[in-house]
Amino acid sequence: MSESWTLKGSYFETCNCETACPCVFLSPPTEGECTVLIAWHVDQGRFGDVALDGLNVALAVHSPGHMAEVKWKAALYLDARASQAQRDALTRIFSGQAGGHPGRVAQHIGEVLGVQSVPIEYRADGKRRSVRVGKVADATIQGLEGPAGEVTVSGHPLAIAPGFPAVVSRSEKLRYQDHGYSWEISKKNGFYSPFQYTNG
Repeated sequence: MSESWTLKGSYFETCNCETACPCVFLSPPTEGECTVLIAWHVDQGRFGDVALDGLNVALAVHSPGHMAEVKWKAALYLDARASQAQRDALTRIFSGQAGGHPGRVAQHIGEVLGVQSVPIEYRADGKRRSVRVGKVADATIQGLEGPAGEVTVSGHPLAIAPGFPAVVSRSEKLRYQDHGYSWEISKKNGFYSPFQYTNG
């Protein structure tokens, strides 16, 4: 029997699509392909008896076409502060091996480019979210303000955090350089929200 696990915290993503990214509605990406960086901060989490509180994870994804119709290439980055047991737990969860919603997302991945431990700094300040993933990636987004407050989308079929409205955002920057990719993007799409995952 697989270990029971649960995670909750906050996440954000930013990609090369115009705001708001049509991929979440199962439409083609605005640029013909999608390059996206996703970051999670775990406020509370356990994998069996392994505590995961306070750790960060990032995932870089390249989809060479319609995200619901082609297989993605992805690289996983784990918080360097994690112990070996915590790294093993986070790898199993975010690679999809441990089921739950990450398992459903991982069904879209055709090739895992690598898994590595790096220092990950995740920050949330009001409507601003930022992450630094070692020397590999650096991203910042800012939530958009509408006439009645923050702009959100909910119930979208390709969701990283199902059950939570995603705040529509615009990137200040997205920089990523690893595995032969080099992205330098700004003024493009972003989303952020709480998340909660479990295999229960």
